[in-house]
Amino acid sequence: QVQLVESGGGLVQPGGSLRLSCAASGTIFSRAAMAWYRQAPGKQRELVARTTNSGSTNYADSVKGRFTISRDNAKNTVYLQANSLRPEDAAIYYCNAQVTALQGFRVVLQDYWGQGTQVTVSS
Repeated sequence: QVQLVESGGGLVQPGGSLRLSCAASGTIFSRAAMAWYRQAPGKQRELVARTTNSGSTNYADSVKGRFTISRDNAKNTVYLQANSLRPEDAAIYYCNAQVTALQGFRVVLQDYWGQGTQVTVSS
């Protein structure tokens, strides 16, 4: 079983920074694509940043140049460095792990989610 535990959320002033961490249990981390999603009240969950097991990354346009995703395979941990935070970045941030699995003769994607960590951006 895979467990993802996020930490690092909190209250920060506009323009401030936070570093979110997501620690993964189990043995999938090194082969998983890891991502951060966020969901603000009344809005759909959206992808913030993603890193594959080979280290390539992609970002939502709204966070490019301000957020950085990174992973430490030795620690089974993925990070999200969020700089120049804006009020519109406030949301619950969720860690996601995605791996491919074989079900019979079919290759399927399996997703695992953390419980989320709250980020509040306010003066």
